Amino acid sequence: MSARILAIDEGTTGVRGFVIGADAAILGSGYREFTQHFPQPGWVEHDADGIWDATLSAVREALDASGTAADEISCVGITNQRETTVLWDRADLAPIHHAIVWQDRRTSGRCDRLKSDGHAPRIRRITGLVVDAYFSGTKAAWLLDEVEGARARAEAGELAFGTIDTWLVAKLTGGREHVTEPSNASRTMLYDVRQGGWSDEMLDLLRVPGAVLPEVRDTAGSFGTTDPEAFLGIAAPITGIAGDQQAALFGQGAWAAGTSKNTYGTGSFLLLNTGGEAVDSHQGLLTSVAWQLEGEPTYALEGAIFITGATVQWLRDQLGVISSAAETEELAAQLPDGNEGVYLVPAFTGLGAPHWDQYARAAIVGMTRGTDRRHLARGALEAMAYQVTEVAQLMEREAKQDLQELRVDGGAAANDLLCQFQADLLGAPVLRPRNAETTVLGAAYLAGLGAGVWSSTDELASIWELDREFTPRMERHEQRRLMEGWHAAVDRARGWAHVIEG
Repeated sequence: MSARILAIDEGTTGVRGFVIGADAAILGSGYREFTQHFPQPGWVEHDADGIWDATLSAVREALDASGTAADEISCVGITNQRETTVLWDRADLAPIHHAIVWQDRRTSGRCDRLKSDGHAPRIRRITGLVVDAYFSGTKAAWLLDEVEGARARAEAGELAFGTIDTWLVAKLTGGREHVTEPSNASRTMLYDVRQGGWSDEMLDLLRVPGAVLPEVRDTAGSFGTTDPEAFLGIAAPITGIAGDQQAALFGQGAWAAGTSKNTYGTGSFLLLNTGGEAVDSHQGLLTSVAWQLEGEPTYALEGAIFITGATVQWLRDQLGVISSAAETEELAAQLPDGNEGVYLVPAFTGLGAPHWDQYARAAIVGMTRGTDRRHLARGALEAMAYQVTEVAQLMEREAKQDLQELRVDGGAAANDLLCQFQADLLGAPVLRPRNAETTVLGAAYLAGLGAGVWSSTDELASIWELDREFTPRMERHEQRRLMEGWHAAVDRARGWAHVIEG
């Protein structure tokens, strides 16, 4: 039998397992959601053990769906929600607290102090990141300070820190491996993106002991072997890991400097491959490692938007105005004159790039007595495109190059109305691949490269296929009018937490 790659996609709301063949065809898949915990306003947590249980269920379903036996898995690839932070006991792998999710804002005050003390420029230079509660470093420090006895245990070497990739590898290998790779490490605010290792200066500044840190290895390579007693009888090498957005960039075939992609997931993440150069941003974009192969890093410039697709989930689960995500396209299309002046700013957890406003809050502006669920559906879809356009325009200025095209993926990329509106606002073609599972494919490609299933990216180049190209057809003056309305709506949402907190 030809190679069968097991790809695990651990997202913000659930885990997906895929069995993928040597031709990159998906042979079977499985999915399990896990519980979201909101202990206080602005706080978001996951049960790390619940994530592991969901992983086992999703993988078991994928094996069954593909007719794959445990001993037929050639290698394992992992892609994961980034920045989400776990601390656990090295001895028994028991988490000391719920995982703190990337959306969580509890460390905003710590970040404010770092900025007021003048540390932001230095943090930016070393890590490539802005100072924000989004990243893992302040989350780890919070756990060490707030969980009784945690700091002393960490300094004694009893605790392990990791983002979700590190946690999954620990569970997959029965605790034998404590590892990560640069695409995830570079999102912690603890990693020196240019020197390629943990930064002692950042560890001291954020008060995170080096004893808790995982070893950083190449993105495609050896991360250990799964323990069959812990992992459904599977004993296979783990040979590829990447954070979800970098995995999607890899899976889109954006291997050359100057190529780009956007993922419409819980949030949206626009990445531009900058090759071997770590490009500095002066207006809120992030400099991260895209991947590292054979010791050589490839960098990406990224605009991180906190909430896009999650707005549709909010319409469904909190408001009950739709029954499924697919319903938004039909509802939005029923408005003959566009959004009719209604804008939805989804700043539920603040605003990411290019604003980086921790205290912004969600708002709906421009409503009249005639406003109904069609406007909310259209507002949710348009908000995705407005935010991506803001980031793309900034990226063009900072990278000093025009966006020639945008490759898109993620659940909302299936929405034709969104893709067309995105192309209209950008004034550039939007390309949707035939296989939209680019994040999973990125994990599979990296694992396959690490295990020798494929010899190089050249061998993978023919796999990417176009489903549909959306070309811009909106007049420039209409683009400007819509974006001006968006900017005015954002201005009304910014800093709102300060207003209500006095």
